[in-house]
Amino acid sequence: MHILLVLAGSVLVAIAYNFFLIPHEILSSGLSGIAIMLGIVTPLNTGLLNFLLNLPLLVLGVMKLGKKFIAYTILSVVSLSVFLYMVPVTQLSTEPILSSLFGGVLTGAGVGLTFRASASSGGFDIIAMLLARKRDFPLGTLLSIMNAVVIIAAGFLFSWDAALSTLIAIYATGKVVDTIHTKHIKLTLHIVTCKGDELCAKMLKNLYRGITVTEAKGAYSGESRSVLMTVITRYQLNEVKQMIQEVDPHAFVNITQTVEVMGLFHRE
Repeated sequence: MHILLVLAGSVLVAIAYNFFLIPHEILSSGLSGIAIMLGIVTPLNTGLLNFLLNLPLLVLGVMKLGKKFIAYTILSVVSLSVFLYMVPVTQLSTEPILSSLFGGVLTGAGVGLTFRASASSGGFDIIAMLLARKRDFPLGTLLSIMNAVVIIAAGFLFSWDAALSTLIAIYATGKVVDTIHTKHIKLTLHIVTCKGDELCAKMLKNLYRGITVTEAKGAYSGESRSVLMTVITRYQLNEVKQMIQEVDPHAFVNITQTVEVMGLFHRE
């Protein structure tokens, strides 16, 4: 499943680049944008440049983000480079603003799918994920901030119209990435159940999260219940719901979005 998501994301990004951005000399975000820029001003293929520029950060990713993550990231970088080489550069629209908008949206969808597969498309994505592990920053926002240098480069090398179009593409990409990639969103769960020990054991076994258990009594029924409180990422919600359903289908669950987490919280 993860491999299919990575490949689908790479296809979307390649289509966005070669159909919408490159024909209008509009850059994308990060090292991919730099690869597009060098591909326009040099005879080298954008796909080859994208792979070469990503090599140093892939090495950093192996050391800091783990082998599984970097394996999917290498697949993403290689497949994107191949698809950029295979997909012909074709101008689908003569309107630069529409092209920058649609190109940015498709790029964001592709990058978001790649993030959902626990991978990245390389480049600045690796740096953004390293920063996001320390703080709960939205990845799309981080990517937009780091891409200011790409916008300035586009203005000096091509034109400031191209720079502004690049800004539109990068902004659209960041918004779509934040819509798809929601791991920075935290949820607090309060679970009222009569099977507290069983549910707690199942969650501790299958969910890498701490759980606080308090004993309570129903005001109306007078029956004893356990209240389990935990904080999870939005990605883990369906998994937790399934565990609750399996152990105690009659449990009362209150789910609220968490503004901020202080203290020990493992950021995967």
